Amino acid sequence: MIGVSTAFAEGRLMPVQGTSIAHSVDSLYYFLVIASTISCILLIGGMIYFAMKYRRKSDSDKVGTLTHSGLLEFTWSFVPFLIFMFVFGWGWYIYDQMRHPPKDAFEVHVVAKQWAWEFKYKSGKTSSNLVVPANTPVKLIMSSIDVLHSFYVPAFRIKQDVVPGMYTQVWFKSEMEGEFQIFCTEFCGTRHSEMLSKVLVLPQTEFEKWLGTDEYKGLSLLDIGKKLYTDKGCVACHSTSGVSGVGPSWKGVFGTLRKLDNGQEVAFDENYVRESVLTPSAKVLAGFKPGVMPTFQGSLSEQEITAIIEFLKSLK
Repeated sequence: MIGVSTAFAEGRLMPVQGTSIAHSVDSLYYFLVIASTISCILLIGGMIYFAMKYRRKSDSDKVGTLTHSGLLEFTWSFVPFLIFMFVFGWGWYIYDQMRHPPKDAFEVHVVAKQWAWEFKYKSGKTSSNLVVPANTPVKLIMSSIDVLHSFYVPAFRIKQDVVPGMYTQVWFKSEMEGEFQIFCTEFCGTRHSEMLSKVLVLPQTEFEKWLGTDEYKGLSLLDIGKKLYTDKGCVACHSTSGVSGVGPSWKGVFGTLRKLDNGQEVAFDENYVRESVLTPSAKVLAGFKPGVMPTFQGSLSEQEITAIIEFLKSLK
């Protein structure tokens, strides 16, 4: 529905076809729409026609002896069965293609969490957007660190649940360069609708250049911290306005003493921030639920943790 709504807004029946499999999916969809429309016209039209033709015209009209035709009954049962099996076979063929990626597919690990997507590459690079080369099979290996999510790219005609405690996968081959919207289509909490990202499809040379560059080059620690605040999904739970949400606001907290849920006090300093990022349940502030914040162990480098600390310091 999300993809169709977007397409209607752009004056099209379906979203743009961004992958090779999208053509096959749309062809099957159009066949079903046309076949259903023809069937509806024949059934409803025939019902109206026979109701009018054989309606009772006077009180003296009597129904003659009714018989049945075995051939006719077999025909109107067997023909729909053939159509059903044809559609089933067509759909299974497309499904089988979608479930089995080529052996040489480029792999990207996807981590879903409330309420952000994180994409990890074998080179060690991470990104909040999925950046891939054009005309190359891409296999996504996906997992969730909290609740059930669902990865959906309307333009690619792919949708796959992302489940805690296990890996799921999906693959695609984009034939079109550009930006394509990513949605989460499984309700995952209060900010579910904000769990958005993009697929950036680049030419092979540009992709290789992007993969080998330092995304923080030329940025100060403060600027890196601001970027991470959005990219890593911190904004979903921690405001910078002083108003607490799922988690405490970051405004004006650094350097203060804060009460924990066990009644003790802790200095909101560099050590506390680092511990909270890596082991969130170790020291939970009073008034907030433990176990809500995911760990960023292995997801943030020391440079990135330091940058977040600098950003916190700037929020007076």
